[in-house]
Amino acid sequence: MRDAGYQYIVIDDCWQVGRDSAGNIIPDPKRFPSGMKALADYIHMKGLKFGIYSCAGSLTCQGRPGSRGYQFQDARQYAVWGVDYLKYDWCSNDGQDPKAAYKTMSDALKASGRSIVFSICEWGEGKPWKWGEGIGNLWRTTADIRDCYHCTFDWGGLGVLDIIDKQADLWRYAGPGHWNDPDMLEVGNGGMTYDEYKTHFSMWAMLAAPLMAGNDLTKMDKQTREILTNSDVIAVDQDSKGEQARKFMDLGEYEIWAKPLSNGEIAVCFLNRTNQPWKLNYDWTKQTMYFVRDVDLHQRVYGVYDLWEHKTIGQTNQRLKREIPAHGVLMVRLSLMKK
Repeated sequence: MRDAGYQYIVIDDCWQVGRDSAGNIIPDPKRFPSGMKALADYIHMKGLKFGIYSCAGSLTCQGRPGSRGYQFQDARQYAVWGVDYLKYDWCSNDGQDPKAAYKTMSDALKASGRSIVFSICEWGEGKPWKWGEGIGNLWRTTADIRDCYHCTFDWGGLGVLDIIDKQADLWRYAGPGHWNDPDMLEVGNGGMTYDEYKTHFSMWAMLAAPLMAGNDLTKMDKQTREILTNSDVIAVDQDSKGEQARKFMDLGEYEIWAKPLSNGEIAVCFLNRTNQPWKLNYDWTKQTMYFVRDVDLHQRVYGVYDLWEHKTIGQTNQRLKREIPAHGVLMVRLSLMKK
């Protein structure tokens, strides 16, 4: 995973048990007998970075001590431990203003003397994409993801397709250093099919989303590993241009998303929302990608490279004919053909 580009190991809730008489946060001595600094040092020794969790409220989502009233003290402690990443949740917020609450912790992290990536986990309730830039580095856009393709829960959990639907209009807020976060990856957790997991990973890459594996890395099967380490798809996610894909065409049960890439290339993802295969017969020359100035499908010819088959499957002066499985995708990269 490290060789594929994954950099952070992030501990979520329940690592903390209380505060001492001076107000310092106390890690669970049973789960972390050597303490957090020793853990951070070990992770750093492996060439990785260390992330931790807290909450803007007085209590975390699991009832552990939150950071409200202790923001600067906690941030200083994180810096001493060697923390590189903070996920900051929104439970027990007691009616706080989200922008103000997150700015306080942002200021605390900046004053800590250590560079710490700040993840705003406000669930999209206060539209953090409108104010998050300059406060955090990424912000959750929805309620928590569930390991299902299309589902919703009364308490706010969402499936992959439901989250995708909420991202279409957020492209203008994403860019280098400030990202929309549709939540972690569920790939390999068992609730979806192989094709649905490929759709999940492909669309997160198209959205320039943070790729955070939420599965048990010690129990990955071959298919899970192949999805999570697909270098061609990861390259689209990590492209230096930093643009989020836009929904280029909405045909109801079928969608086409396009993501401008550096060097005048473009990633295109054909999404089949239905329970039946989609027999695609696509004419590139009939459409204009008006938002991609560098790509001219009428005057230039581009090679079409399949990011899952890892091979060129045609060019844009030919019809693209493929069968896309139910709930599946065809994800390709267009590169200008040399004359």
